[in-house]
Amino acid sequence: MLTVVLVMFLATGCVTVSDSRFSREKDRDEAVENYVQLATAYISQGNLDRANKHLERALELKPDDAAALSAMALLQSSDGEARLAEESFRKAISSDGDYTRGRVYFGAFLYGEGRYREARDQFREASADTKYPDRASVFFNLGMSEERLDNNEAAIAAYRRSVELSRGEPKSLLALSRTLVKAGDYSSASRYYSRLATLMAQNPRYRHSPESLLTGIRIARHFDERNRESSLALQLRNNFPESVEYQQYRVLISND
Repeated sequence: MLTVVLVMFLATGCVTVSDSRFSREKDRDEAVENYVQLATAYISQGNLDRANKHLERALELKPDDAAALSAMALLQSSDGEARLAEESFRKAISSDGDYTRGRVYFGAFLYGEGRYREARDQFREASADTKYPDRASVFFNLGMSEERLDNNEAAIAAYRRSVELSRGEPKSLLALSRTLVKAGDYSSASRYYSRLATLMAQNPRYRHSPESLLTGIRIARHFDERNRESSLALQLRNNFPESVEYQQYRVLISND
């Protein structure tokens, strides 16, 4: 009888210790998550000192947390510490290769450093995560990287996927239209550009940029739509006379 009681007591004790450990780990993980969220908000506001304090606390609790390491890398990058930022990004990915947000941040960092091939590789890896909530932006960034590497066909494929996932986000529609023009596929470019023009007509928040105007001009010229070309060219000249795109337009018409 005594043996049975002892066994029951020991078993109960083990369960209590296990539950307690689980509770402590859960509390720690929640605390780290909260610190990282606060730090990320402070980084976006430019309050790097407050962000740093929260991230130091998060990393004290969990030194290998991928989210905390990635946020620290963002902070270090914002502070001009590129070498430290890269070290933190690599630690984050090494700690958790499935932390897609960290790969996206790292890809953006590499792109900003002009390391387009490495950025492309990070975005390509991130794009494979079908559960990532903002895959459209990942494919857009992938397209930008491919363009920088002069891989126009790969850029078109990435931008097209971004359009599909975002259901026609304006920047993706414009990028896809522009790269299709570059490839000489004016029919497809015109189709996507028409969707962009419709969005602009329906929503006053969306306005023409020099890039969108020049893209529309190139499409209109190809199809000999002179009135449309003149209208877009007038907007480009009046609204963006100092832009690179206006200078490109002047070169375009001087070659006729």
